[in-house]
This record gives sequence, C-alpha cells and structure tokens, in this order.
Amino acid sequence: MRFATRAFLWSFIPFAFLLACSFWVIQQRVQHTVRSGLRTSLREAHMSMARLRQESELQNSRFLRIVAENPPLKAGLQLLLVHPKSASARLTLEDQLREIAETLRFDFLMVSNSDAVPLAGIVRIDDQLVAIDMQRMKPPQQGLFTLGANTYQLNSFPIDSNEENIGILSVGKRFDLSEFGTPTILAQNGKILRSTFPNASAAELEATLRTCGDQPECEAQIAGETYMTLAAATVNFGDGYNLRYLQSVDSISHPVQGVVQQVFLVATFGALIAAAALSLFSSRSIVRPIAAVVSSLRQSEATGTLPSLESNPATIHEIRELIESFTRAASALQESRENLRQAYFEFIGSLAGALDARDDYTAGHSRRVSEYSYAIAEALNISGNELEVIRVGALLHDIGKIGVSDSVLRKPSKLTNEEMAQVQQHPSIGRRILEGVRGFQQYLPIVELHHENWDGTGYPLHLSDVRVPLCARITHVADAYDAMTSARSYRSALDHEAAIRELKRCAGTQFDPEIIKALLRADEAGNFARNTRSTVPTLRLVPLPRVTVEAS
Repeated sequence: MRFATRAFLWSFIPFAFLLACSFWVIQQRVQHTVRSGLRTSLREAHMSMARLRQESELQNSRFLRIVAENPPLKAGLQLLLVHPKSASARLTLEDQLREIAETLRFDFLMVSNSDAVPLAGIVRIDDQLVAIDMQRMKPPQQGLFTLGANTYQLNSFPIDSNEENIGILSVGKRFDLSEFGTPTILAQNGKILRSTFPNASAAELEATLRTCGDQPECEAQIAGETYMTLAAATVNFGDGYNLRYLQSVDSISHPVQGVVQQVFLVATFGALIAAAALSLFSSRSIVRPIAAVVSSLRQSEATGTLPSLESNPATIHEIRELIESFTRAASALQESRENLRQAYFEFIGSLAGALDARDDYTAGHSRRVSEYSYAIAEALNISGNELEVIRVGALLHDIGKIGVSDSVLRKPSKLTNEEMAQVQQHPSIGRRILEGVRGFQQYLPIVELHHENWDGTGYPLHLSDVRVPLCARITHVADAYDAMTSARSYRSALDHEAAIRELKRCAGTQFDPEIIKALLRADEAGNFARNTRSTVPTLRLVPLPRVTVEAS
C-alpha cells in the first residue's frame, strides 16, 4: 500500500471510528433506556397484580371463615372422623362439599383433619364435580395444584368446633393466565404447564427457564426475538411452581433505533465527506517529503547499514532536521557497533585464554568444550541464537576457576576432599562473576549448572533430569568427554572409543540419555572427535540487544 494512501487512511479512519463508536454508544443508550422502561413496566404490572391477589385472598379468607362454619359441613366431618373407614360417611361429606361448590361456584374443595391429612375432596372437571381419590393423590392446602389439563389455586382455613380445631377446609379456583395483561408462562419444576405466549413451543420456553435459572429478571432469545422476563416473586404458588411475565424488547426498541439510525446516518454521511476531503489535503502535504526519505532508506536496505541522507532546502523544516539528526545518529551508531563487536570478541577470548593458561594440562580445554557442545547442539537440531549461546557459554563454563587457588588447580596428584570441595565452588563463583556483567545473563545456566547430573547427584544445586537447562546438560557431556580424553599428571588420556563407552555407560545416571544419543549421531556423521575444532566456525559476535561489557 502506498505511503500516501496509508497517511490518508490514518487521518480518516480514526474519525470514522469515532463516529461509529458514537453511534454504538447511542444505540446502547437507547437499548438501556428501553430495557429500564420495560423493567419498570413489568414491575409495576407485577405489583398491581400482586396487590389485587392480596386483596382477593383477604376477601377469600373472610369468605372461607363463613364457609368453614357451615353446620352440615362440620357434622359430615365429625361423622367421618368418628368412622374414618365408612364409605357412607365419606360420601356424606363429599355431598356437602359438592353442594357448597355448586352454590358458590368453587372448582375445588377438600377437607383434611387437624393433622393436615386429606379426608375427602371434589374437583370440577369439564363442568362436572368429581370426587378425589385421596389414596392416589395428595393435593396441597396452599398454592397451586395441577390435575390433568387444569391448574387450581388453593387457599385453606381451619374448621373449629367448640373452640377446638377439627379439620382444615381447602378451597380453590382454576388458575387462568388470561387475567394477566402480558404474555405469561407457568411452569412446575422447569416443565411448562400453561402459557399465553404466542408463536413459541414448550421446548423453547423451557430452554428460556433454564437460561434464567433463579434470576428474578433476565433476557432470553425466544423465536428469534429478545424478551425480558420477570418472575412473580411476591406471590407464593407452592413448591416447584414458577410464574414469569414476558415482554418483547425488540418490538419496542427497534422503532426507536430506526429513527435514531436514520438521523445519525444523514449526519455521519456529511461528516465523513468533510473528513475525507480534509484528510486528503493534509496527507498530501506530509507524504511527499517523507516519501523521498523512505525511498533512500529502501535503497540502503541491501547494504545492511544506515544511510547518510541529504536534505533538500525546500523540504519542510521539521523533516529536514529529522534527516540531519538521523544521519548523525547513523554514523555514531555504526562506529559504536564496531567498537562493541571488537570489545565483546576480545573480552570473551581473553577470559577463556586466561583461564586455560593457568594449567598446562587443561590448555585449550574451554575452546574444545565449546566446539564439542556446538557439535552436539547441531545434532539436536538447535540453531540460531540458541546455538550461539551454547557455544559461547561453553567457552566460559569454567570461568569460576579463576577463584580457585593455583595450588589446587595445578596439583599433580589427586585432590583431597577439602580441595575437591573448593573446586566444586567454581560454578557458583562463575555465576557471581558473570551476573555482574550486563549482556552475559544468558550464559549463567551453563556456567552454574554444567556439573549437575541427570540423577541429581551433581553440584552445586543437586538438580535432576529436565530441571537442568538443556544448554547446561549439553555442556556437561562435552566437558566430561574432553576431561576423559585429556592427559593428567596422575593418569593418561582415554582414546575416543573408550571415552564414548564411558559416556554411554553413565547415560541415565550422570548424563541425559538424549544428549548421549545426539553425541553418537554427531560421531557417526564425523562431526565429533578430537579434531572437531577444525569443523566448527571461529568465534563470532552473538547478536544481543544492548550488549555492554562493563561491570554493574
């Protein structure tokens, strides 16, 4: 994409994005206002219905008190209490209940004893008053009760005789959802019983109930439309029953949003035209001088060095200053880079050379371990910066021996336990030396952990298996190989084959088995032997961000 096009888009797109965000915020605000209004409307409707029901229940309770004092009803109940197994006594009580239901147009009547055990009852089904089989069903005394295709709302009142409670009268009427002004659903234990909601199956409504769960208010998708639901929490319908009012959010918000959208689109269209014209003019005045600078930078890309740019006197003052400053910075940076490369190379070489010079028997040890580690890492398909870190880290792996006395390092015979403990301090000493030098932190795992064994018997931290970094495990194997193939005053050097056999023997205990396998692959390919150093490139700079060879 051309620079001029990008400059235009960067000028135009933020303004267009701001307009889009503004429109989104307005839409969200409209939806929030509509939802708030719906919630308020549903709550008010619910509270009004709750007040009406409370007033109705109060009137029913007064009416039930009168019904419960009916002498024939009391007489029939007392007869059944005296003869609980008498079919004629139960029939007499059912006839009394049927007469009351016919007279007062009740849909459900039931009498229970003082322990709330149902004794007899009748229910209206298809305009017929039918006796209830109390052995097969146990209607509640309060709340909703579903029988077949009908649901009844029940209320109860005590039956007293001579100030002693002898039973309970339960009265009910069919529960009709049509009396509610909004779409309503009635469910029991998540299963839809009744619904005045059009164009929705029972499965969809049951899914809505599962979505809402115990939330008194929630939003749900029904038949592709968003609805707000409100639970009738102020009315007790009994255990497992759930009554919810529904109101469509889309049917109310869409007309309002349509008007807002039309107004906003007209205003947005005009604003975008003005913004496009202004952005085009501004981008052209900026792009032309900068495009010349970009072209020069692209031409220098092949050389890998920063160019020295020439400024045009006719160029904008700020851009001309930018070009001149860039040219001076490029020259200074190039000079600093070369100095840093040279210092870095000389420093690492000096450290390794100074260390090997202390002991005639280990002369060249650090360089060989570096070359062996390089060959093993290549066999493990390690490449790039990680490979360079292993090579340089292995070159520095014994830097901590600077802190070990010459009398111990150059001792011609085997070391005592005390002297061995002193030598075993060199990984920790090496870490302390390098961690104070910026740019060398990536070599610390090799320097500190190249004597850790696979089985955890090494030193200084006694780490085991993969808890030891891979770079340190590689250097550990390379270090052991060079030690075995190097002569000492107290023993002669092993040949290559003997050293390989010893490494294989210790695989899984002292050494990582996978590292030993990689060494064998390198050996089979002819890339690992005492002459490995002739096949490995000479030391070169590892690309590091802000590498500075100085003590912190």
